[in-house]
Amino acid sequence: MSVSKILIANRGEIAVRIARAARELGHKSVAVYSDADAQALHVHAADEAVRIGPPPVAESYLSIPAILDAAKASGADAVHPGYGFLAENASFARACTKAGLTFIGPPAKAIELMGDKAKAKARMEKAGVPTVPGHAGEDQSAAALAKAAKDVGYPLMIKAAAGGGGRGMRVVDEAKDFKAALAAAQSEAKGAFGDDRVLLERLITGARHVEIQVLADAHGNVIHLGERDCSVQRRHQKVIEEAPSPAVDEELRAEMGAAAVAAAQAIGYEGAGTVEFLLAADGSFYFLEMNTRLQVEHPVTEMVTDLDIVALQMAVAAGEDLPISQEDAIFEGHAIEARLYAEDPAAGFLPAAGRVAAWRSPHGAFIRVDHGLKEGQEVTPFYDPMIAKVIAWGETRGVARRRLIGALEDTVLLGLPTNRHFLIEVLDGETFAAGEATTDFLDTHFVGDSLAAAPPSSTMLALAALLLAGYDGSKPVWGRRFIPVIPIVLEAAGARIEAGVMVAETGPHTVEVNGDTVALRVLGRDGPDSPYVRFEHAGTVHNARAVVDGMAVHLDLGGASATIRELPAHAGAAGAEAGDGVIRAPLTGKVLRAPRKAGDRVAAGDVLFIVEAMKMEHEVRAPHDGVIAEALIAEGEQVPIDQVMMRIEAGEA
Repeated sequence: MSVSKILIANRGEIAVRIARAARELGHKSVAVYSDADAQALHVHAADEAVRIGPPPVAESYLSIPAILDAAKASGADAVHPGYGFLAENASFARACTKAGLTFIGPPAKAIELMGDKAKAKARMEKAGVPTVPGHAGEDQSAAALAKAAKDVGYPLMIKAAAGGGGRGMRVVDEAKDFKAALAAAQSEAKGAFGDDRVLLERLITGARHVEIQVLADAHGNVIHLGERDCSVQRRHQKVIEEAPSPAVDEELRAEMGAAAVAAAQAIGYEGAGTVEFLLAADGSFYFLEMNTRLQVEHPVTEMVTDLDIVALQMAVAAGEDLPISQEDAIFEGHAIEARLYAEDPAAGFLPAAGRVAAWRSPHGAFIRVDHGLKEGQEVTPFYDPMIAKVIAWGETRGVARRRLIGALEDTVLLGLPTNRHFLIEVLDGETFAAGEATTDFLDTHFVGDSLAAAPPSSTMLALAALLLAGYDGSKPVWGRRFIPVIPIVLEAAGARIEAGVMVAETGPHTVEVNGDTVALRVLGRDGPDSPYVRFEHAGTVHNARAVVDGMAVHLDLGGASATIRELPAHAGAAGAEAGDGVIRAPLTGKVLRAPRKAGDRVAAGDVLFIVEAMKMEHEVRAPHDGVIAEALIAEGEQVPIDQVMMRIEAGEA
């Protein structure tokens, strides 16, 4: 079968990646976009683009009729689903085939089997692939599952039977917590996959998450491309991945690779796929699931094998034999990938939305950046918070790690919270540097106060005050030697800060802030649109990244980031007008449930709202006992961050 024009049923960085591969192979590409993505980078990366609907995924990227209509309208003869959205939807694969389109992915039957974790586990056991002890019964009642949990033993994992990506998963340490965790897992699974079935598995502590990349064609050829270590996770979602794993030697690689190949052969697999395992400390490993699609972390495998996995997907889908054998798969060096998320680590990794005020990707030898970002675009709450991937290769793991740290330090992304500094901290830590991170690494090393963001320094506040006052070094200050103090009121991290700026025609400007007197001279920018600002302080020239955006300045300096706003001089302390008991939206999203109403008594910790944002559910809980005076938000409403949702009067519940 021939392939000439590929419709990419996805968005963001992976859509850009697929469009690039198509172009290199001489294929035309067609992007699809929702109204929220009309100006997105992936729209411009393809040869053509077709609108498929409004922002909600159910009406755009998850709409099979809309995708098929776009393929027909554009004359596409093939569809690449990328990852996420419809990539592991057997009905979509069948619909593409029925419409005469080549589906660049595995057969629908393989997707269907591996998409049901219970059935997949049974098939793997039959194929001789080791699996985690657990329960996958048909009776999904709370009572039956609670009984099964007792038999499996605690701690255990509740997992959505119909999906992955960390959604519908909960760790339960004790029996008393099982009921609430089950309800939460079922709810999230239902919302994410339309199926609330779950299975239970014994929790293997101190394990690593190691996966094997497989490739298979329609002629019975199956090979593996080695392993990736994806142990650095939070909320069961991967944050940093690397190839090869620091815990896998050649003998274990061959053993795990053979198990992965057996898994693919057992289901008649075709295309690129990933078999995921838990690797215990004693070297034993257990099948977790098979992802029947391209993985987010495929670049690290590409960088150590010098193979283009997306191009190989396209070749196999067109009916070609795999062009390489197992003996041809040679691994060289080490590669590490860091996922850049729009989220706030200091606020429990809540996903963030906002406008990209400045974006500069890092450059350098052996650095790769996969992204779908443009300056000025809005990162919305409708889609996954991962916005870019930064990957580094090195002759050794140590070289790759240091290169990746340098690349992240060189990355400029201002305008909304990100996990960039957090990634640097993880990579720079002793545990990761030693190659000892396991799946509980982040949960045990980065909790509570360790994630708290330090308030902006006096130097940052002084620089922000000067930039907001218009003194950015772009023009000289004329007139008297000293200009009277210019008052300016700042707001940073919820605190009101009074500052005074005294601008000098010669010598440094003086800013009084936080009880300190800071002398700065802003030397200017590299260009009119440059985010790089040079300034002199205490005899040293520093480089900051800063963008003035209306009454706010987004600033990155010395490993710290902040958004500092200018307030009207008469403004009170941030949030003071609200008083105690005001419940605000912690993030932008949709209210799935609002179980409490005005007049209800609540206790500290009671769930007041469940807000869905960027494919995850987040609970908003009562901060103290009291009575609900006002309930201002109803189920189904979209709320922006900091929206007042409820007011609670203090008192006993």
